[in-house]
Amino acid sequence: MSISSKKITIPVSIGYGMTDIMGGGAFTVIGAWLLFFYTTFVGLSPVEAASIVAIARIVDAIVSLFMGSFTDHFYKNYFGKKFGRRRFFLLLGAPLMLVYSLLWLNGMSYGFYLSVYLAFEIIAAMVLIPWETLPSEMTKDFNARTKLSTCRMFLSASGTFLATFIPGLLIGYFGEHNANAYLINGVIFAVLFMVCVFISWKVTWERELTPDMLAQLETKTRNTTFSQKVCAFTRLFKEYGSTLKIRAFRKHLAIYLLSFTGKDVYNTVFVFFCVYCLNVSSSLAGSLLSMSIVGLPVTLIAGIGIIKFGPSRLYVFAYSLMLLCLGGFFAVYHIPALNTVATLVILAGLYQVGRCVLEFTPWNVFPFIPDIDEMVSRQRREGLFAAVMTFSRKTTVAIATFIVGLLLQNGGFVKGSQVQPPEAIHMIAMLMFIGTAGLLLLALWQAVTFNLNKKTHKIFVEEVDRLKAGGAKNAVTTDTRRIVEDLTGYDYDALWVEKGTVEQTGTSRVTSA
Repeated sequence: MSISSKKITIPVSIGYGMTDIMGGGAFTVIGAWLLFFYTTFVGLSPVEAASIVAIARIVDAIVSLFMGSFTDHFYKNYFGKKFGRRRFFLLLGAPLMLVYSLLWLNGMSYGFYLSVYLAFEIIAAMVLIPWETLPSEMTKDFNARTKLSTCRMFLSASGTFLATFIPGLLIGYFGEHNANAYLINGVIFAVLFMVCVFISWKVTWERELTPDMLAQLETKTRNTTFSQKVCAFTRLFKEYGSTLKIRAFRKHLAIYLLSFTGKDVYNTVFVFFCVYCLNVSSSLAGSLLSMSIVGLPVTLIAGIGIIKFGPSRLYVFAYSLMLLCLGGFFAVYHIPALNTVATLVILAGLYQVGRCVLEFTPWNVFPFIPDIDEMVSRQRREGLFAAVMTFSRKTTVAIATFIVGLLLQNGGFVKGSQVQPPEAIHMIAMLMFIGTAGLLLLALWQAVTFNLNKKTHKIFVEEVDRLKAGGAKNAVTTDTRRIVEDLTGYDYDALWVEKGTVEQTGTSRVTSA
């Protein structure tokens, strides 16, 4: 059945977005609580705890790099033809979500925690990378994709809220020094994630096979020589590199990595900051993080805002608000009279408004990047772009997490201690303010010149459709030429040529990232 004959309804959009309860929830819990749990209860040093995250995510990032291309071509085998080249991995990954609960067992060895976390990261990538391509598979319409992405981010915000609210409740119930709260939390979320991924598999679909794909199926040979495998491997890395030649994707990737890494630094040190710098309980820290509930209505408003105002303005709003709140926390840290629950709740709530918009916007932009690429490559490479984003994201968060752990340890942090020396407290505060704010400022710098929005995307897609229909390139309007060149980074005359020739004839008009 053609994708144009299927409707993107609200129930379908909700079913698709259920998987981001896992995407938003699992890594929110990990980012906010894992280092604290490992250093406070398990007895690992900050470097040991951070190295678990760093090693697992770097290995996972390498696996993720191949996952996108793997799913792009998965239609060539039995399981891909029967269950779908993307959706098969959702069906496979749903029961494997239960591995998540093992992360929170107390009293195990360093090797155990590393192995389990590595396994979960790979399982999550196996699900999320093909799942992220589904909006591009299910529809070509901007508004329909926005509906999918808005529901996705609403449910991601729900997962983020649950991931901060439930741990706070459990810690408050079991007590500040009881590790069982973390294990029960892990079991609850593992079962929830399994159900969510299965629902997404059930309600989604994929685009029909193109004539080129069918021709590849008919001509596929069973025997491949070693030299052919090496060539295919080399060609794959060239394809990954080619994604960075798309100007809109370069800017999108820079914005995404800088802002999300800044958010990660905040999440990683926030509980430490509350407990050791502000001298409040970890359950209150969890309650402050659970102010992410404001993300539920904010996501719906942002869905309207991205259509009306475009991504660039949403980015500026989000980063500016978050920077303002960081300034507020800085004032609370230095002026004890401001350190009240009311002040902390207001700052945490406003920060979560900005964070929600920060998380909402890049993944609403992503489904339109492959449309830009099609003008250059004349292919649909959604999986490739998803893999590059996932690889880059996991690599940067691995590096950032390890640096946080290293700086905490070098700053004198004492594992398992309820009281920290002044040097460690100062280091936590500096990570909170300088680390997060610096990355957000760099993201803001990139965001102000990001020009992909509903209007430019519509003009761009109409031009691709015109060329597909045999339209003459010299009939392009001046405005369309300017938009196409701005988004692709190529001279218009070098675009829409035979596959593989852009690399020789195309020149990048804009070289900034």
